[in-house]
Amino acid sequence: MLHAALPQPAAPGDPPAAPVHAGGAAPSPAGPLRLDALEQGSSLGRDAWRRLRKNRAAVACGVVLIAMILACILVPELSSYRYDKADLKLGAQPPSLAHWMGTDYFGRDLMARVFFGGRISFAVGIVATLVSFAIGVSWGGIAGYFGGKVDAIMMRIVDVLYTFPFLILVILLMVFFANDQTVLYRAWKVALGLFVKEPSDPSYFPIFQIVVVFAALGGISWLTMARIVRGQVIALRGQPFIESARSIGVGHAALIFRHLVPNAVGPIIVYTTLTIPEVMMTEAFLSFLGLGTQEPLSSWGLLASTGADAMDLFPWQLVFPALMLALTLICFNFLGDGLRDALDPRIRKD
Repeated sequence: MLHAALPQPAAPGDPPAAPVHAGGAAPSPAGPLRLDALEQGSSLGRDAWRRLRKNRAAVACGVVLIAMILACILVPELSSYRYDKADLKLGAQPPSLAHWMGTDYFGRDLMARVFFGGRISFAVGIVATLVSFAIGVSWGGIAGYFGGKVDAIMMRIVDVLYTFPFLILVILLMVFFANDQTVLYRAWKVALGLFVKEPSDPSYFPIFQIVVVFAALGGISWLTMARIVRGQVIALRGQPFIESARSIGVGHAALIFRHLVPNAVGPIIVYTTLTIPEVMMTEAFLSFLGLGTQEPLSSWGLLASTGADAMDLFPWQLVFPALMLALTLICFNFLGDGLRDALDPRIRKD
């Protein structure tokens, strides 16, 4: 019995026996575990991109928006017609091989004006939304995180601002600040003098008005964003991962902007993508009142407002800018829904 338990010597030609480790278990025949066999980790951004690619509608709308932005940049530069070049003898003409979108009252090529106007419309929508995003996320994140008296004071300010009609407040800001008699305009000329020789040239005044539009729309449209972020932060601030981060000494700013806000990114992205076309429409209304984009510049809102006055006689002057604005609105809505689903960290990896 004793001899049966002892290892027997290997016969000539037999493969060497596997070494026996402590505990009597032999290593796996597959060999030692290799590091490259481990499952690769995946970041939130990589997971979000993978989920977004599966949403065909969102991807298609994103491609359309990129194509529209590129067209707005390139078409006015490559076109043989300038957006501000008038031909009074030609007048308003329907679409033709020479002018694919027709011409306006002054014989200006509508295609060049539509795509040049897209530059201003996209710029107004994106820049004003970024201003709204920065103010709203910061305001709502701080109010929701600290709560108590801080939250009460900050949100009462939001409530007071909500009592003012949005458009009326924007119009007042434009009336008081977007004219050539204000301190703001003098500061603009000083800053512009660093880049051009004649900062007092009247041709730069429409650009100054556009900058004021950026600030006015962005400085007013952040109220709803602040409320959305505050609600999301209040719902998340008591979660275990926040308590864990606080226990290891993470500061207030890092807790708000690195932990709470990223976990509320879904609703934020959705509202941001809805704010862009809303700001574009507001700019169109301001242009209709003479407070937004001014001639010789153009925007989709200004072109649509001008075309509406002659819709019965020259419908193409309304159809093309209105179609561009409507297509932009639809694409931002679908893209926002896709980004919401892709960026929500609570969605399990599929």
